[in-house]
Amino acid sequence: MEGFTLILSLLSGVALFLFGMSLMGDGLKKAAGEKLELILYRLTNTPLKGILLGTAVTAIIQSSSATTVMVVGFVNAGMMKVSQAIGIIMGANIGTSITGWILCLSYIEGTGGIAQMLSTATISSVVAIIGIVFKMFMKKASYHNVGDIMLGFSILMVGMQTMSSAVSPLKSNEHFVNALTMFTNPFMGILVGILFTAVLQSASASVGIMQALSVTGGITFAAALPITMGIGVGAACPVLLSSIGTNKNGKRTALIYLLNDLFGMLFWSVIFYTVHAVIHFEFMGMVMSPIRIALLNTVFRMATILVLCPFIKGIEKFVFFLVRDSQEDKEDQADFDLLEERFLAYPPLAIAQSHQAMNGMAKKVRKNIGYSLGLLTEYSEEQYHKIQEKENLIDKYEDKLGTYLMQLTGREMTIAQNSEVSKFLHTLSDFERLGDHASNISKVANELYEKKTSFSKEGMYELGVLESAVSEIVDLTVNAFMEDDQQTAYRVEPLRELIGILCDELKLRHIKRLQHGKCELKQGFAFNDLLANLERIGAHCSNVAVAMIELGYSEFDIHGYVKSVRERKNSDYAIYFEEYEEKYDINGYKKAKKLKKEDEAVKGKKGKEGKESKEGKESKEGKESKEGKEDKRRKNKV
Repeated sequence: MEGFTLILSLLSGVALFLFGMSLMGDGLKKAAGEKLELILYRLTNTPLKGILLGTAVTAIIQSSSATTVMVVGFVNAGMMKVSQAIGIIMGANIGTSITGWILCLSYIEGTGGIAQMLSTATISSVVAIIGIVFKMFMKKASYHNVGDIMLGFSILMVGMQTMSSAVSPLKSNEHFVNALTMFTNPFMGILVGILFTAVLQSASASVGIMQALSVTGGITFAAALPITMGIGVGAACPVLLSSIGTNKNGKRTALIYLLNDLFGMLFWSVIFYTVHAVIHFEFMGMVMSPIRIALLNTVFRMATILVLCPFIKGIEKFVFFLVRDSQEDKEDQADFDLLEERFLAYPPLAIAQSHQAMNGMAKKVRKNIGYSLGLLTEYSEEQYHKIQEKENLIDKYEDKLGTYLMQLTGREMTIAQNSEVSKFLHTLSDFERLGDHASNISKVANELYEKKTSFSKEGMYELGVLESAVSEIVDLTVNAFMEDDQQTAYRVEPLRELIGILCDELKLRHIKRLQHGKCELKQGFAFNDLLANLERIGAHCSNVAVAMIELGYSEFDIHGYVKSVRERKNSDYAIYFEEYEEKYDINGYKKAKKLKKEDEAVKGKKGKEGKESKEGKESKEGKESKEGKEDKRRKNKV
């Protein structure tokens, strides 16, 4: 029973410690606002700056995992390169060791004077009182965040004290001491460090628990070193989990965190234990205290980073070797490589490069729309994540192309060149919005899949017709833009008008199905979301086509163009509209009408032929009868 109480007390201490650390870290991040994120991805132009920055940020938020997860997010979003992230992650490994020194405060004890004033109980109580005052009685959000930091610190300290109190009776337990000395086997110690930290998902928590156990006097240097080595590797577990669903650069960044600690563990294991086998270090039996464990953790991490620092370029190449680019990834990067600043001095060349890069963007948009529409009939989790990944890439295209084209507008160009750049700037945002709508459609498909719901057969048939029309307008738009074909661009607006009509008709039909109980309300929301996104895809395609046509005449008036083509209803527009109306007729009436006319024409032709045949036969029979009568008359005369 005593053992159960001890374990319960230890676990409650761990729970308080983890909660306090989480509360303090969250409060620090909120107090800093977005400044930490801005600093992280702006001040990393050299490895040394990155290491110092990673150390400082991690020391503030008390979590190397949190820092690295933020960096993974920045790299995934394209705001930071993998090479910039390496320095920050190395610094985060050093910064996380600061927590161990803070925890040493919980072991300051005394019976009077200054020692009593600096005891854990006094510090925790004072900080907790100030924190609760800030949290409960201050109105500003910034004071509330400071209150969270103070309360988190106090809870963390109480958790450490609870753990220490729980394990203190173990110092006289012979079985426990024997279990700890078993970890003098380096391999076992490293394995325990990895597994324990992977479960807790916090290197600081593992170090804190080891500091708490050290008060028993049963942890020697020989047991502490391999566990410390394993802790770093185990702390990579939450970072690797955070990379699920990210792009390849995000996965590479998460892998760097693991490789740093893995290389450090292997390097120092080989070096230290090889030398120890020859020299036999006397300090291996030294009993560890909380301060000595904090010092060991810091020295080990700093030594690891010092060894790895010269090999930052090699680490970058290695992670790119482990997570390789596909042919499509190489093509994406090739598009961005086209936008070189040295070409800006030669506008014709820069314009040609921009057009080629925008062609790549247009292809990605077309693919993403096709993928998202495919999810509505056959859902795939892998395809869903691929669409989100491509959406981030499309946003990156807009950012890089927009910046490049704006730089180009400052150069001296001809009227035709200015018109071309204006066309790109006008169409760039439309292509980006097309990507957004593809992502929105995929999210509707994901919602339908998770809720295990689907549309009625009538609804799916109608959507299929509309989706076919949307796919065609996207193909027309992309082909027209890539080939700079105005004749194809003229076909876009008639189809866009028909798509708008189809969307209105489908909304009315869906409302009727809802009224008759053929569809449920939750399906209605999803159906309307789909129609809204499909209609907007048509509108943005029309914008691209209008920009191509109008700017071809050095003008740009989208509303004027649309109004004029509809009022004119010229022969081409009318022919195109009628063609699409017949092709995407959700009722099938026009097709049936056409078939009926064809059938009637065929029947009429057959009837005419039959009549002529009958008349010919009657005429022939009459002629033959007449001739027979005349022959008979002649015979009678004779």
